Amino acid sequence: MHAAVQWLVETIGAMGYPGIFLLMALESSVFPIPSELVMPPAGYLAQQGQMNMVVAIVSGTVGSLIGAYANYFAAHYLGRPLLLKYGKYVFITEEKFAKVERFFKDHGEISTFIGRLLPVVRHLISLPAGLAGMNHVKFSLYTLLGAGIWVTVLTFIGYFIGSNQELIMRYSHQALIGVLVVSAVIIAVYVRLQRGKRAQSPE
Repeated sequence: MHAAVQWLVETIGAMGYPGIFLLMALESSVFPIPSELVMPPAGYLAQQGQMNMVVAIVSGTVGSLIGAYANYFAAHYLGRPLLLKYGKYVFITEEKFAKVERFFKDHGEISTFIGRLLPVVRHLISLPAGLAGMNHVKFSLYTLLGAGIWVTVLTFIGYFIGSNQELIMRYSHQALIGVLVVSAVIIAVYVRLQRGKRAQSPE
């Protein structure tokens, strides 16, 4: 692990902001590159005066958006026709597909935002968004918002902790727990508001 982190620090230092952009784009798509191993080294390099903190965060966030769009377009232009044509053979009926589309039409914003904050989910949330053809402006906005928060947290961890991988992973896990708690609160508030809207709407 130490060797991997050292390699990432050297790679990001050599490639600069394009390296952060590329690695986070890969992390946001289907490649198993943990963001916890990409952004903290960038923060460490910023602390050493070798990078600009804001530009590093922007590079990582925009890279996340590009990677998310790779999944979005793959699902929309490749997965959608296949599911509509062959979904019945894997128990995905047109009715179930329509439910996914309706869900993202009604709840795509909160799903995309929260999904970008959660491990594993952040790699996959773009797929149902692409299948449902989620509005591009909304998809981009909430992807950037969610990814930006997570990228910023990890970058600041690297800035204040340095290259100590053990401490980085410890504080990354603590940050993840905090994000999970905040996400649960946001979802609870959202569900409560949605129930209130339905209760007030005329039958």
